[in-house]
Amino acid sequence: MVSIADLNDLRVELDISQNDFAKVAAKQPSWIVTDAYPDRKYQGVVDLISPEANRQKATVQVRVKVLNPDDLLKPDMNATVSFLSAGKMAATQNATTAPSADRPSIRVPVSAVRDGAVFVVEDGKAVRRVVTAGQTIGATLRCIRG
Repeated sequence: MVSIADLNDLRVELDISQNDFAKVAAKQPSWIVTDAYPDRKYQGVVDLISPEANRQKATVQVRVKVLNPDDLLKPDMNATVSFLSAGKMAATQNATTAPSADRPSIRVPVSAVRDGAVFVVEDGKAVRRVVTAGQTIGATLRCIRG
C-alpha cells in the first residue's frame, strides 16, 4: 500500500485556545509561514472549525487551507498561521514579506513572549527586549494533506 498526497490541496491543522476562539471565523483569511522558509508567506483561509472543543487542552481544532501552494510546501511541515481581517488581507496582499524599514517586526512563537518581552542574543549574551504584540493570532502547527 502506498500513500499519495495531493500537493495542490494542503491544509494546516492547529488547536486554538478557547480564549481566542471567538476571534476565528469560517472563511477568514490568513497568512501561513513555514519554519523551513520563514521569508515566504502563503495565503490561506479557514476551511474547517471543529464542532466540539477538547476539554483537556481547552482548545478547538481549526483547519486552514493553503490557497496557492508551491513546490516548496510538503505534508507534515511545521508552520505558523496568522489570522487576519478581510481588510487587512487585502491591504497586505501585495506587500513583501520583509519587514518595513520604518516599522521593523519579527515573528516569534507565542510561548517566547514573557511579561511583554522576549530575550535575544547579542554578543553572545541574552538581552531582554520589550515587544509589542501584533493583532494576529498565531500558533505553531503542522501542515497536513487535504
